[in-house]
This record gives sequence, structure tokens and C-alpha cells, in this order.
Amino acid sequence: MARTGYAKGRERREEILSAAVTAFANAGYSGASILEIAAACNITRAGLMHHFSSKEELLIAVLDRRESIDREVFRAHDSSRPDGLGVLRGMVALARHNETVPGLVQLYVVVSAESISPEHPAHAYVHENYRRVRSGITWALRGAQRAGILTPGLDPAEGAVRLLALEEGLQRQWLDDPAGISLSRHLEAAVSEMLTVPLWDESRPADPDSTRGAEARSVRVA
Repeated sequence: MARTGYAKGRERREEILSAAVTAFANAGYSGASILEIAAACNITRAGLMHHFSSKEELLIAVLDRRESIDREVFRAHDSSRPDGLGVLRGMVALARHNETVPGLVQLYVVVSAESISPEHPAHAYVHENYRRVRSGITWALRGAQRAGILTPGLDPAEGAVRLLALEEGLQRQWLDDPAGISLSRHLEAAVSEMLTVPLWDESRPADPDSTRGAEARSVRVA
């Protein structure tokens, strides 16, 4: 019985998170209503609050869920390989995946815009996400530079800013015209222009003599 109750609780929690993704994506944090999210799940406000004690907690849980999905996509690539190709391939693969989940893309675009205000509950979360992503891309491009496969003259830190800016702008444009704009194709083209070797050249092995330190193992880009 306990296992059944636990399973039902997890199912209800996932149902609430799915409804919250839609609500926050369509109305933003301020416009989304706990009552409407609860109604979409056919439960009371008290029933929803049993799983999430506040609207702020629900928003962070939704963002955590998105990040968890992103990590699953990245697991198909070796993000710790010293030449950085694993991270760069993961970025393109994630963009390709995002084309199948417009609701999550819209959620991110809306919340990231709203969270510019320091008072927004996701302000610190989004700020840290930007810092982490820039750091991860910079690490990858520096690895490519050390491996001799980065376009000469390109500064890794500046390249990271450009790729992240492109990715952010592409998401907004794609939401406006999903049939005419490809997230993954344009991002892949930009990444490829920064390299002197094909991005998907699987015959190129990672350097087996390079040390994979803690920094490499912790890289996550979303």
C-alpha cells in the first residue's frame, strides 16, 4: 500500500509540474495562478500545496525539471573530453531536442526575461545558469584551442558569450517562426565556424593523455 501511495504521489507531482510548465510559459510567473494550476490537475489549492509549499517552490521545481531533462540529453556525449567537442556537440544535440519541446523553450524564454528583476524568485537561479553555461562553453573552447582545432584568433571567453547570445536569440525567433527557423541548424553552423575540424567527426578521439580534472567532470551546459 505504501509503495502504491508513493507512486501515486509521484504521478500527481509530475502532473502538477506539467501543468505549471504550461501556466508559467503562457502567463509568466506573476500571471500564473496556483488556483488555475490546481484546477488543471483537478485538485484543490490545498492539494497542490501538499506537494509544493509555495508558488516560488513550484517555479524552482519546474526549472529543476527542465535542467534534469537537459542533463539527460548531454549524457549521450562525453562532455569531459579535453578537446571540448563533447560539450559543443551536446549544445547542438540539446538545441535539436528543444525543437521537440516548445513548451519548455517558451517557459525558459519567459522566465529568463522576467527574472532580470532582483525581486523575481528565479533571479538567482537564472543568473547562476548563465554563469555556469558561459563557463562550460568557455572551458570547451579553451580545450579546442589547446587541441589546435579552434579557429585562430578566437578568444574562448568571447566565443562563449557569442554562442550563448545566439542560442538565446534563436529560441525567441524560433518560438515566433518554428517552421521557418531551425534552432539546431543555425547553432551548429555557428559552432562549426569556430572549429577547424568537423564537429561530428567521430574518428577524432579524445586525447587519452590529457588529465580529466574536476573542472572537466563538472561541466554542464543547458
